[in-house]
Amino acid sequence: MAHLNSTMTPLDKGALAARIRAGETTIGSFAGLGSTMAIEVLAAAGLDWILVDLEHGGGSEDGIGNAVAAAGGYGAGTFVRVETPDRIRIGRALDAGAAGVMLPRVDSADEVATIIPHVHYPPLGDRGVATYNRSLRWGMDKDALQTSDSEVITIVQIETTGALAEVDEIASIDAVDVLFVGPLDLSYALGVPLDFTAPAFLDALEAVVAAARKHGKSAGILSADAGVASTRAGQGFTFLPVGSDSTLLADTATAVISALRD
Repeated sequence: MAHLNSTMTPLDKGALAARIRAGETTIGSFAGLGSTMAIEVLAAAGLDWILVDLEHGGGSEDGIGNAVAAAGGYGAGTFVRVETPDRIRIGRALDAGAAGVMLPRVDSADEVATIIPHVHYPPLGDRGVATYNRSLRWGMDKDALQTSDSEVITIVQIETTGALAEVDEIASIDAVDVLFVGPLDLSYALGVPLDFTAPAFLDALEAVVAAARKHGKSAGILSADAGVASTRAGQGFTFLPVGSDSTLLADTATAVISALRD
């Protein structure tokens, strides 16, 4: 597991990207409360990255920049699960300073291939070019236009039967960095809702890890707690978010109340 460091060290996007691409284990958490202070607390605790969830969370695009600033001051990266993998949604997240994006609800390698250009500037892609934003330090770091394409992390969710069936083809796409299992959605898609010990679900995890290893990518999965994350690490997953700001708060509060009442 990653070493916890709560000192305020600014984020190095390139170093974080290199760690993920090298298959080093990194630890994060989802953020769905829409609270910048909650994100800062998670970063201050020493997580490698925070993933702002705009698909299911209570925040909005307006909060991405504040999340990036709050987490980045402690050396933590900010990833964003966009509402939909459209060019404008991806571009706004990256312009706000996100270190990468998570693409939800994709069904095929062809679909991923049509989305990937939105993550990169021309000539590699079709991301809009602007300098007056956080990703380029408000125009004071134009060199970032040259480094962004190599530093941005692209996380593709494997949470549908279509994506699972083509996981090897998805992993073979150069610009894909992480194959990420959404365990709840995938369990429902496989007809074994919430049964994370079902053979079909475990076979799916093996397929994702095998595809990631074959093509030199990282495999990720959301875990409810540290115990589950340790199990997933043993199965070959290296991109490891544990819970979310709301579930970590709820779990801690519940444990305290239970202990005192007992």
